[in-house]
Amino acid sequence: MQLPKLHYISQGQTPKEHLENIQNACTHGAELVQLRLKNLSPKKVLKAAEEAREITSHFQTRLIINDYYKIAKEVKADGVHLGKDDTCPTIAKKLLGEFYFVGGTANTLQDCEDLIAKNVDYIGLGPFRFTKTKENLSAIVGQKGYLTILEELKTDIPIIAIGGITLNDVPEILKTGVYGIAASGEITQDFNNIGHFHKLLQAPSTQEEFWIPNQDK
Repeated sequence: MQLPKLHYISQGQTPKEHLENIQNACTHGAELVQLRLKNLSPKKVLKAAEEAREITSHFQTRLIINDYYKIAKEVKADGVHLGKDDTCPTIAKKLLGEFYFVGGTANTLQDCEDLIAKNVDYIGLGPFRFTKTKENLSAIVGQKGYLTILEELKTDIPIIAIGGITLNDVPEILKTGVYGIAASGEITQDFNNIGHFHKLLQAPSTQEEFWIPNQDK
């Protein structure tokens, strides 16, 4: 299984805007997008997820569904991302099986250790800095936080930095040893930034990055 190093987290005031932004991200070379819809009925999320799957399939882009692991399976997405208050990753993995990515959100070393114990496929660790994208924001991790946590963890599970990250932040963040970057606003405001992110991550869309999942699944 391949886990791209750049994750685009969808933004928009409506499902239609989210889908338009996903379309733009795919057009500009995104290798993975996460459909992140909040405060909507499961029925509306399912409809948007079906359309997102159509778009991403056309571009051969990976699709991750935020929170709704059953919808991820129904639309044959590539995985699900679970927040700290969402379904336990163990339950999602049992339903989805080994061919789906199951990622989790972490804000602390303890969060990371808990997720590793639940055999997640990647960890979204943040926030790097303050961001308006997420309500009830956790304590800022920052570059020093990434460095400290990764040194302590010594894990092969990919750690994805997230939270208000700009292009200018990427070189310093990568020095901490994180696997990749998740971005939302920096891409939504200019989809050409996807190419710039790829260049900084040394993972252009023409160069596939391969990661071997845990063998004990």
